[in-house]
Amino acid sequence: MKRTAVRIVSALGAIALMLGLMAAVPGVAQASGPHVCSGTPTSPGTLSGTYWTDVVVNGACQVNAGRTVVHGNLTVSAGSTLLAAFAKNDVTGKGSSSLHVTKSVFVRKGAAMLLGCFATSFACLDDPNQNAPTLNSHDTVGGGIYGSYALGIIAHDVAIGGNVTQIGGGGGFTCNPEGVFALFGSPVYSTYEDSTVGGNISITNMRSCWLGTARVQVWGSAYYTNNQLNDPDAIEIVSNHVHGDLTCTKNSMVWDSGDLTDNLFPRQPQPNTVNGHRIGQCRLNSPTSPTDKPGPGLF
Repeated sequence: MKRTAVRIVSALGAIALMLGLMAAVPGVAQASGPHVCSGTPTSPGTLSGTYWTDVVVNGACQVNAGRTVVHGNLTVSAGSTLLAAFAKNDVTGKGSSSLHVTKSVFVRKGAAMLLGCFATSFACLDDPNQNAPTLNSHDTVGGGIYGSYALGIIAHDVAIGGNVTQIGGGGGFTCNPEGVFALFGSPVYSTYEDSTVGGNISITNMRSCWLGTARVQVWGSAYYTNNQLNDPDAIEIVSNHVHGDLTCTKNSMVWDSGDLTDNLFPRQPQPNTVNGHRIGQCRLNSPTSPTDKPGPGLF
C-alpha cells in the first residue's frame, strides 16, 4: 500500500538477528520506584514479566521474552528505543511475547518505539518468513500514547484506551535515515495501523519522511495539523472509521488512497468512514491519477 513502510519491513527484519536472537536476561520488577530497563542497540535490555511500578527505558530495550505487563506508565526516555514487535518468546523458545501497559506510554524527544505487529501490514521482527509473515503480536495501552518531539512511533495491532497525541519531532523534512532508523537503513516515519483508539488522534507539527494512519477504529476525532512530510506519498489516511470529526489543515499532502506500485500513481481509493464532519484537506477524496483533482467523493 505504501512504499516507505514496505521498505522498512524488509529493513527491520534484520533486527531479529541483531536484537531478537541475542536477548538479555529478563529484568526483575522492583517493589518501589520505577523499573529502569537499559541497554544498547548491540546489547539491549529486556522487559519481561509483571512490573507493579512505572517503567523507564534508557538506551535500547526489547520485549521478546514472554508476556510483559506494566501496572503504571511506560516512558521511552529521550533518545532511547523500545522494540515491542516480537511475536515469540525468543528466550525460552516457548510461548509468545506481548506488552500491556495499564496506564500511558510517553515517547520523549528523539526516542523511537515499535509497538505490536500484524502479519498483513507489518511483520513481527522474529517472524521466520519476513516475505510472507504469519505471526501477530497484540499489545494494549490502557491510557494514551503521547509523543513529544519523538523520532518515530510505529504501532500495529494495538488497543489504545485513551488518546494518541504526537507533537513535533520526526527527524526533519528528509527521507535520509536518522537516529536508530539509520541502523536499519530506513527513513524515519510514524504510523498507526490495524488498531483501536478509545479517544482522539492528534498529530501536529511533525517533520519527517512518511506518516500514515490505516484501518484504525477511532472512537473520538482525528486531527492532522501542519505536518510536513518529504515522501510525496504522505500523509496516507486510509480505511479508518472515525466516530467524531476528521480534520486536516496545513499539511504537505493527504491521501485516502494507496499507491499500487513503486511510483506515486496509479492509486487505489481507500476512503474513510467518518460519523462527524470532514474538515479541510480531508474533505474530498484524493487524486488517483496525475491529472485528477480532489473529489467529488468524500475523503
